[in-house]
Amino acid sequence: MAAKGGPTNLEKEQMFGMAEKEMEYRVELFNKLTQTCFDKCIEKRYKEAELNMGENSCIDRCVSKYWQASLLIQFFFVDSFMNIQLLKIPWVTNLVGQMLGNRPQM
Repeated sequence: MAAKGGPTNLEKEQMFGMAEKEMEYRVELFNKLTQTCFDKCIEKRYKEAELNMGENSCIDRCVSKYWQASLLIQFFFVDSFMNIQLLKIPWVTNLVGQMLGNRPQM
């Protein structure tokens, strides 16, 4: 931290970089969701200018399932990352080793 309690220039750059990556991820997620649900739910030949009831229903279900799956994957990776980070702390590693009887985990 900077002397006055605010973030340093390096910290600001790192935060900006993380925000940029997050934005890129969100845009990519939105684009993949849009393309996946469009391919799945919209007929190749347009019969009407508006979405019909079946297409609307399909899109609602597709977006809901895609979003739920995305959240599950995110939670899995965050949980895995946190477990890996915790194991880097020596006292946590020792505790896990004691609980496992100092045997490698299978």
